Amino acid sequence: MIDLHTHSIFSDGDLIPAELIRRAEFAGCRAIAITDHTDHSNYDFIIPRVMRVCEKINDVSAIRAIPGVELTHLNPAHIPELAKEVREMGARIVIVHGETIVEPVISGTNLAAIQSHVDILAHPGLISEEEVRLAAENSVFLEISAREGHSLTNGHVVQLARKTGAKLVLNTDSHSPSDLINKEFARMVGRGAGMTEGEIEAMFQNSEYLVRKASGTK
Repeated sequence: MIDLHTHSIFSDGDLIPAELIRRAEFAGCRAIAITDHTDHSNYDFIIPRVMRVCEKINDVSAIRAIPGVELTHLNPAHIPELAKEVREMGARIVIVHGETIVEPVISGTNLAAIQSHVDILAHPGLISEEEVRLAAENSVFLEISAREGHSLTNGHVVQLARKTGAKLVLNTDSHSPSDLINKEFARMVGRGAGMTEGEIEAMFQNSEYLVRKASGTK
């Protein structure tokens, strides 16, 4: 299992990064990204600290820990600028909090994220076919979410990705230990979204690619 969307106490998660990473490893995770909610107020506080703990853990543990961010509830006009700034500061996985149907995300967020070439558009909700086509062209991965609420539109995302060739990744959006899942549960989430076994395997390979990219070994 690879999980590229999780939260620690640096935003609204329950655990410090070290415990989150350890619990993910115990659950069978081989790689994890810490992607706390970020805007202009806190990215310069979060990123150096998460980078430091990931570096320490990667020196001594089998699990690969990746520093990242989730740009959350920004005005779409601010996404390109901040996506660039967080990368320059050291974020290796950049996610945007997409237009999930269970939160009041500003319309236009999905498009701004895709146009900014972020790594992952999280829980993109009822994303349009045109936006999914652009995600495929811009190599932006769309998230299939294991999180309650956000997962309600997984089937819609799968159908459009299948039609357009957009690439998918599956993440937990974990905020607490109970949110973490193993690979077999991830497979069930994929099946529940209508994916074939081949599509599920391809989705897992997409996560592998992003880990290699974040590690500079793609």
